[in-house]
Amino acid sequence: MIELAFPAALLLLPLPLLARLLPARAAHGQAMALPGGIAATAVPAPGPRRWQMLALAAGIWLCLCLALAHPQRIVMVPDRSASGRNIVITLDMSGSMATPDFALEGQTVTRLAAVKQVAEGFIRARTGDRIGLVIFADRAYVAAPLTHDLRAVALALSEAQIGLSGRSTNISDGLGLALRRVMAEPSESNVIVLLSDGRDTSARLDATEVAALAAERGVRIHTVALGPEDLETRPAARDAVDLTTLRAIAEAADGRTFRVRSMADLRQMAEELDRLEPNPSARPPVAQPQPLWIWPASVALILTMIAGLGARE
Repeated sequence: MIELAFPAALLLLPLPLLARLLPARAAHGQAMALPGGIAATAVPAPGPRRWQMLALAAGIWLCLCLALAHPQRIVMVPDRSASGRNIVITLDMSGSMATPDFALEGQTVTRLAAVKQVAEGFIRARTGDRIGLVIFADRAYVAAPLTHDLRAVALALSEAQIGLSGRSTNISDGLGLALRRVMAEPSESNVIVLLSDGRDTSARLDATEVAALAAERGVRIHTVALGPEDLETRPAARDAVDLTTLRAIAEAADGRTFRVRSMADLRQMAEELDRLEPNPSARPPVAQPQPLWIWPASVALILTMIAGLGARE
């Protein structure tokens, strides 16, 4: 759809006609005397050439008025404005994440590979959010700071390897680092997504205390319990996830706990997160004007050049 941003500019179209209707005023002072040859070239020649010059002048004026009216095409484009939301994905990189008990496209893959498959798609789809990545095992470190460059965050996730920060499960340190990072960047909404498949091995700080501190700061924490076994149903299982602690963390920070045993559960978790924390890319498209004034202005320039050449001839 094409519209005029300043249609009032078209009111200038009859201005040359109005100027010709004004009464002539006598010039004051002495007139400049010109030699006959020069005076003859200064007076417009009657006949077809004069009408051609008038037509060119009319075309130039029409194009200039149209350019001043600022024609523009309205196109609908995706809303890519910032959402004002910070999301820090906090990923358990302990040794148990190398356990191959997830099925992906007919093949058995590790828990980490399954999480990467779903989490990378989740990250790339959050256009408008600032996403960060914190990885923890014995220690926690920032793999990707909060940024709108979702491709860089997804790349950092794909390159994460088990063993870089140890092989145990220090949930408290990972959660604490994520909280510090998200609080360092002012935002209307702050969210932490904690993914773990084990039990907290930290003896220095209770993870639920970190969650309570996050709640005081207005930070929501969603937790994801990975793996087929959990301590509630099989306390003696070797790599069972501490579902009770993860549920307590989410409840303390006004979040949601997801129990993930398969790829289907992972995908459903990602869809539910998009519902709980609305995906900016799902917003309706916005109208964006594309200026077209350059075209009538260019035509006016070409006609002016033609008129100049005609006058010289």
